[in-house]
Amino acid sequence: MNYEEVLSGRISAVPPSGIRKFFDIASQMKDAISLGVGEPDFNTPWDYNDAAIYSLRQGHTHYTSNWGLIELREAISEYLKVRFSIAYDPNREIMVTVGASEGIDIALRALVEPGDEVIVPDPAYVSYMPGIIFAGGTCVPVPTFAQDDFRMTAENLKKAITPRTKALIFPYPNNPTGAVMRREHMEEIAQVLRGTNIIVIADEIYAELTYGGARHVSFASIPGMWERTITLNGFSKAFAMTGWRMGYACAPRELLAVMCKIHQYTIMCAPTPGQYAATEAIRIGLDNDFADVLHMVRTYDRRRRLVVSACREMGLDCFEPNGAFYAFPSIRKTGMTSQEFCTAFLKAEKVATVPGDAFGDGGRGHIRISYAAATDKLIEAMKRMERFVSGL
Repeated sequence: MNYEEVLSGRISAVPPSGIRKFFDIASQMKDAISLGVGEPDFNTPWDYNDAAIYSLRQGHTHYTSNWGLIELREAISEYLKVRFSIAYDPNREIMVTVGASEGIDIALRALVEPGDEVIVPDPAYVSYMPGIIFAGGTCVPVPTFAQDDFRMTAENLKKAITPRTKALIFPYPNNPTGAVMRREHMEEIAQVLRGTNIIVIADEIYAELTYGGARHVSFASIPGMWERTITLNGFSKAFAMTGWRMGYACAPRELLAVMCKIHQYTIMCAPTPGQYAATEAIRIGLDNDFADVLHMVRTYDRRRRLVVSACREMGLDCFEPNGAFYAFPSIRKTGMTSQEFCTAFLKAEKVATVPGDAFGDGGRGHIRISYAAATDKLIEAMKRMERFVSGL
């Protein structure tokens, strides 16, 4: 059997995720520290777990509506209104997905046809480019730079737009850089988009994880942008629910109806117990002003400052991230490529990081460090990294 003849050449040509490679190697090494995967080290708060367990005891083990539990959609609607000043009808403008990742996939498949182009900041999360290819489109990277705080500029966006541009993926706070877009920067982007038919896929999974006192601004809240925006979010990062795979997509009903059609035929619905846990997470948050989330944010903030300071003290240029839970130091001064640095560092010091070019050409000369790890492990990892860098 010649599998090369039967497999899709387009799909086969997509390389494996650059994130998992170093994590998988580290998992087989004794005393290794993994700073590679973006997963909170906090456990899911027990009250969320208890809600899922109670739902099982009550026999809630069946399919829900394709759109998700109405109780959860109503909770999401209230949450978005309270936290980010955006309004969505829980009946036909909010859909529960299997993580924000499913939202990215079905948004692209609902929009993209062969020949269409999708603009993506570079560097950016590893799934965007493959998702665009899987949908049959072409990824158009727009470079971002440390001197611009890794923000997409209106000027560079305008240069990338062609008659074939169908969508813009707008992922802020950003993975891997930790960059954020403030309202004034979003207004500049919005001005470029006005008068076009370009849809914005706003991946806001890190919306709760911002530092320095400035809260996240949702792109859909910018005047005139709601009608062209698909807002994606979920419970993995801010609510420490990665394994639950709970996310949601919000959009004008004309867009979401097509996305739901794909979801209906491929997924049916998100896991029922997870929907009850997610509902409880929002209810508790609304009642206590999101105390659990704020506790995690304060902890990440301390770790953020620890990692950035350590990188700078060992002579590496390091942009100060204002969102998410990643640092993105430049390792150009070592004379090594990103891949060479991460490979040698893992071998010599048993610390897994991710090469910056796994996130696009704009990440060359950088590595990504996740500070969603216990503080004692971060301290030890930074000691090992200082020893490694000084040895070079």
